[in-house]
Amino acid sequence: MRPRRTLATAVGTLLAVLSPLAAATAAPAPQDGDRPPRGSAHMGMGVVEHDGQGGLPVPTRAVQTEGVDVSSHQGNVNWSGLWTSGVKWAFVKATEGTYYKNPYFAQQYNGSYDIGMVRGAYHFATPDTASGAAQADYFVNNGGGWSRDGKTLPGALDIEWNPYGAACYGKTQTQMVTWIRDFLNRYRARTGRDAVIYTATSWWTQCTGNYSGFGASNPLWIARYNTTPGTLPAGWGFYTMWQYTSSGPIVGDHNKFNGAYDRVVALANG
Repeated sequence: MRPRRTLATAVGTLLAVLSPLAAATAAPAPQDGDRPPRGSAHMGMGVVEHDGQGGLPVPTRAVQTEGVDVSSHQGNVNWSGLWTSGVKWAFVKATEGTYYKNPYFAQQYNGSYDIGMVRGAYHFATPDTASGAAQADYFVNNGGGWSRDGKTLPGALDIEWNPYGAACYGKTQTQMVTWIRDFLNRYRARTGRDAVIYTATSWWTQCTGNYSGFGASNPLWIARYNTTPGTLPAGWGFYTMWQYTSSGPIVGDHNKFNGAYDRVVALANG
């Protein structure tokens, strides 16, 4: 006579059957392969995750000028539509690290210029892959230069959360400040202009210790998706540009220049 299975044996058998099914449907643990591919980073990609998102800017009497920033994930941009909507300036991602060039750079950089916008280029910094000076050279050599034509803004250093790993790229606060300084010094030596710094206050505080030494020379481009730009990083009494949303019309990333159009041209002319 076959022995009767105990309840414990039956439960064990059932779990043995179900366990592979559970493993197949459970969300996998984050792995390196889940990170975005190198080169795909763009301005503000970490803002919502780290700082959240609020409402649109509060109306103000201060005159501001609408702008956009774009990278390869926008592809060919409808510059005519943006111009008609009131966008008068733009920044285009040129490079990342010393290993990536935006394949849509020509359409985006020249297209914005041809429609009448004042435009500039930006570099997505990866301080864990090469020195600040090396990345500044790569940027200038691949679209990040400057000319006094009244329509070319100084280049921008996009320094924010690392989408490929640790937020501060494995650097101490002192090391990060040194890296940024090296980039800025080389950019100025190559172009004669002080680069714009794009960042978020929370990242700047975490990764530079809220360093205040760049405010006197480098224009601030603050990232905050909310009704006001909030507290600025140390050293800056005002922002020059403010990225206030990643879900604007035609292209997502919309910005406000802190001043009228003639101030945009003044920054272009240096």
